[in-house]
Amino acid sequence: MNSVDLTPLYRSSIGFDRLASLLDSALTSDTTPSGYPPYNIEIIDENCYAITLAVAGFSQDNLDIQVEKGVLMVRGSHSDKDDSKYLYHGIANRTFERKFNLADYVEVTNADLANGLLTIDLVKEIPEAMKPKSIAINTTAQAIDHKTDSEQKVMKANKAA
Repeated sequence: MNSVDLTPLYRSSIGFDRLASLLDSALTSDTTPSGYPPYNIEIIDENCYAITLAVAGFSQDNLDIQVEKGVLMVRGSHSDKDDSKYLYHGIANRTFERKFNLADYVEVTNADLANGLLTIDLVKEIPEAMKPKSIAINTTAQAIDHKTDSEQKVMKANKAA
């Protein structure tokens, strides 16, 4: 596969470093991702999400959840070796690491483990400064005139007198 050089994107954009890094990592990542453990990503509400991973056989002590630089990482490992002898061993019991890239302002709020399913709750909290705001529209005649500051001061002084 041909590699894509994103260097021009890095040198001509400011503030989009994370987007370029996401593209770069998506293009250079392993082309055969592991399907273990299976997971669902669910939209609960407009700004609420849940990731559910099937982690049968893992206890709370065997799981580790971390968020670093906008990446949610879930790891599972078995520390003790099973010396059992099986006729058939179909239940996956291997260590794993699953990564999820989080959008800006998405925070992990909770994690629950029940019945072999690990559910991680996520909330997108946009700061007030980033939310859209309405601007009032004035209906004065001065909006059309475009007078200088000194002319407006003279007009206000004349109106006051």
